[in-house]
Amino acid sequence: MTGTGTGTDAGVGTDTDTELTLRVLSALLREDVVGLRTRSTLIEESDGHWLRLPYSYGGDGNGGDGTGGFEDALLLPVTEDGFQCEYAARLPLLRRASDGRELTGTDAVLRALRALADPVDRAGFDAFAEECRQTAETLRLHDRERGAVTTRLAERYGSDTAYWTYARGLGFDALAAFHDHPVYPTSRGRSGLGEAELRAYAPEFHEDVAPRWLVLPREAVTESGGGPAEPYAYLWPTPVSLGMPELRDTHTVLPLHPLTVGEPLDAALRTAGLEGRAFLAEQRPLTLLPTLSMRTLADRTYPLLHLKLPLATATLGLRNRRTIKPGTLADGAACQLLLSQVIAREPRFRDTVLLADERRYAHAGHELLAVLLRRYPEHLQNSVLVPMAALLAGAPDGRLVIDQLADRFYDGDPVALLDACLTLLFDWQTTLFGYGIALESHQQNVSLALDRDRATGATRLRLVLKDNDGPRINTARLSRALGETPARIDEFDDERIFCVSDDPLVDLFTTITVHLCAGSYAFGLADHGRAPLDELLRLVRDRLSEAIDRLGGAPAELLRARVLDAERLPVKAMVSAGTLLSKERSGAADINKHYTTGPNYLRAESTEPTGSTGPAGTGPR
Repeated sequence: MTGTGTGTDAGVGTDTDTELTLRVLSALLREDVVGLRTRSTLIEESDGHWLRLPYSYGGDGNGGDGTGGFEDALLLPVTEDGFQCEYAARLPLLRRASDGRELTGTDAVLRALRALADPVDRAGFDAFAEECRQTAETLRLHDRERGAVTTRLAERYGSDTAYWTYARGLGFDALAAFHDHPVYPTSRGRSGLGEAELRAYAPEFHEDVAPRWLVLPREAVTESGGGPAEPYAYLWPTPVSLGMPELRDTHTVLPLHPLTVGEPLDAALRTAGLEGRAFLAEQRPLTLLPTLSMRTLADRTYPLLHLKLPLATATLGLRNRRTIKPGTLADGAACQLLLSQVIAREPRFRDTVLLADERRYAHAGHELLAVLLRRYPEHLQNSVLVPMAALLAGAPDGRLVIDQLADRFYDGDPVALLDACLTLLFDWQTTLFGYGIALESHQQNVSLALDRDRATGATRLRLVLKDNDGPRINTARLSRALGETPARIDEFDDERIFCVSDDPLVDLFTTITVHLCAGSYAFGLADHGRAPLDELLRLVRDRLSEAIDRLGGAPAELLRARVLDAERLPVKAMVSAGTLLSKERSGAADINKHYTTGPNYLRAESTEPTGSTGPAGTGPR
């Protein structure tokens, strides 16, 4: 996922390299890389707080000559934070205690920390250093081009995003792609892609993309939900229209992202046993626009239709590849039907929580030979459909998107918009928790549909969900809630989805719904001066508390104890699982669900971030 949350738009009024280094250091501190958090001691200097991480080198076997060991320490300047970690980096540097040398920039910082890592992990530091270099280049490209892109968006769609309905709404994805993820420090980088490829295919440049078309033997392709029925058949050429009439009765067609063509496609065809049996068409009859996920392309003519195509690249971590495993297509369709079953049993959500239809898909048994045809509800044509990831992004006139939306729909009050969003979001997600379901519905996967009720003229806010292929489901709780073993359970492919306790559900609920879809906006709006932080955090707590009260019973007691009143909360360790550590080293069965812990900014006694250092002598915990 690229571009979400509270992060600053690096390069807008700041030095890009400085901002990136600060984000990287803060992420490494939060994830306790080489003990930065738990092995450090907080010290006070004349300019503020520092963390002191002691280490030894030389004769201790860490690369010395065996003649004796030496003691030193790395010093990290920090400031109180509170969002998922007590502290964040204050200055973009590390300082050696022995000689006062300052290490600046991501290369120097990572080299210093790499030397303290277990030798088996050092390749991960090298990979992350390259990831940082690629991201820095992307950020500088964004600095140069953002003004031109937003000017073009304003000319095409208007400068007020509150009126970006229907086709104009694709502009939100471009704005969101210029905005940083609230947790992952190199979110705007795409592994292995250079400037020319970014300009051609990345959502922030909002350029047309022409998919390629692969003609394959029909028996090699698995389809679900049928082909693209009318009036959407124009999305799908045939062997005949692609100039291969002799294959009309024996072959079918799959779309490909242009970046997949070449060696990635050749390797996929060899692996799938299709080499020499599949034919790449020269014709490119369709042009689409990239959405925030980059691998998903939207039809400019009918923007409620998307084609999700695999990419041979990675974002949010070297191991977070943008391919599409065939099983995830089945998981998304099964989860959609399960959520529809819940909505049918909970009438208040029938008109307020809408699901994108993701039951039509096809694949040829390989993660680069797959496609999902997504269709949003057609009655959203007159709504402003904005991904939550775009709310804190900059609009063409320099304001925030949320400010423009608030001007039109909430009397100019962005906090009132957030309040309405949280009220519905928490009601929905806690209700799902009661059924034994937690969704990985982060800011990119949840959109707000805003319009006015035709009868009353009142503002109407609805949630629109997509990409629900990575939930966690407590099957025992689900069966109790539905009164039977749900028929859809056997339609899921990934066995990691199912669990026998509520722990994985609490982790997912907290890290996604609470941190990314609620807490990040409290801290983000406070950073932008829209309201005091303690007021915004109280709003998040109150709305979550109300939803938990509405839920009632044992699930409510668990959420209150584990989320609202817990001393610490689970926090995603995305850099560690995604790039720094192998799966064997991190122990992460799913790199998107690997956790550390951080302070609970929602506890009743915590109305603002604190700098508690934990047990004496241990440093921040």
